[in-house]
Amino acid sequence: MSGAQQRDLWTAVDEYAFSHSHPTSRPNTKALQHAAEASKEAGLPNIAASSSQAKFLAITIRALGVTHALEIGTLGASTAIWLASENPQLHVTSIEYDPGNAEVARKNVEFAGLSDRVEIIVGAGIDVIRELKQEVLDGKRPRFGFFFIDADKENNWNYFDVAADIATKRGLIVVDNVVRQGRVADASNTDARIIGSRQVIENAGKDARVDSVVLQTVGDKGHDGWLWAVVN
Repeated sequence: MSGAQQRDLWTAVDEYAFSHSHPTSRPNTKALQHAAEASKEAGLPNIAASSSQAKFLAITIRALGVTHALEIGTLGASTAIWLASENPQLHVTSIEYDPGNAEVARKNVEFAGLSDRVEIIVGAGIDVIRELKQEVLDGKRPRFGFFFIDADKENNWNYFDVAADIATKRGLIVVDNVVRQGRVADASNTDARIIGSRQVIENAGKDARVDSVVLQTVGDKGHDGWLWAVVN
């Protein structure tokens, strides 16, 4: 089977399974479709988590009873809408570097009726998360029970390092796109994004604050994977 045939198969399975596990009669369907269409019309890149992946994150949050989540990399807010719409108890803080993306995201969140529970902060991710850390330590913000890191891959470890310091006990940290079609296993690859992926995998594995695992994924986004870590 060729690479193209494999991807077509992965996509077909995603489309089949998702159509049954999340039928269009679900209340958040209209908001999610609007976010996808508005983001495409605004020229945002098609790099958001897939619907299946985003729902998996959302139902994980539900199972754990998380009340505060931090997302690094808002894009068009599709993942934030998934998390908040599936979890009425959840407040999502999302960091976006690009003001244009943030404007699209805010409109999508408003359309979804979630502006009271999805906060979008514009700025360089590493600067903003450090500011949030200080607010947590000062008692101005609660600790976060869930983190979704999906931004500049070169800073994967820097984001993770701060996240582990401001997480609740047994909080979850998820870093997206760390497998990168398997290239993460090629030690000779000097792409900065792949180096960033190797760094977070290797450092998390040695970090006494967490216990971590890397899961490969296939689907309509191709072959990739994410790092999951639970805070001890």
